[in-house]
Amino acid sequence: MNIINRAASIFLLLVFFLAFFKDSVHGRPLLLSMSRPKPDDAALFARWLVSQNYWGVLNTIASDMGGAPFGNVVSFSDGLPDKGRGIPYFYLTTLDPTARNALKDQRSSFTISEYAIGTCGKKDPENPSCAKITLVGKLKVVTGDPKETSFAQTALFTKHPEMEGWPKSHDFQIYKLEIEEIFMINWFGGPKPLTVDQYLQAKMDSHMTIA
Repeated sequence: MNIINRAASIFLLLVFFLAFFKDSVHGRPLLLSMSRPKPDDAALFARWLVSQNYWGVLNTIASDMGGAPFGNVVSFSDGLPDKGRGIPYFYLTTLDPTARNALKDQRSSFTISEYAIGTCGKKDPENPSCAKITLVGKLKVVTGDPKETSFAQTALFTKHPEMEGWPKSHDFQIYKLEIEEIFMINWFGGPKPLTVDQYLQAKMDSHMTIA
């Protein structure tokens, strides 16, 4: 009888494990808090794509490489997953070239892909229906506004708890990308027309929330 009970317990545990990881990105469970908007609502889709993502490629101008673009994988947050404001914040140190580059030349771009969220299914990341967005602007240190600093820190440490324990001696600072241009493809036919104002003013409506 004990063998039967033990086998049943193992079976239930296996079922739970498979259910937990059935929608995952390379073994990491999907933690989407909002459903995927329709592709034709460019502003809402862009905000969703940014709010649900955890990392991307941040590109800066490397003066020590003759002004060549330098891309670096970085973690980011624009707020809590269901309360993002659209502005990406980063936790960077000048021990890394990205922050050093930005202090010399603020021109930057930040690219993220829907593929990282896990909602592209079996599509290739370059498939136009697997969305990607590039935010272009100025990468700046967040200073002078205690409310913004508090918001950004909470946003980053909530989404990336490990950051809070990173070495203080490395002088990490919070940076943000002040967006000037937006390039997004989320369907066939080329990039979607989208202004910065349209992007920032898009409402993350409650109907998007996953019950």
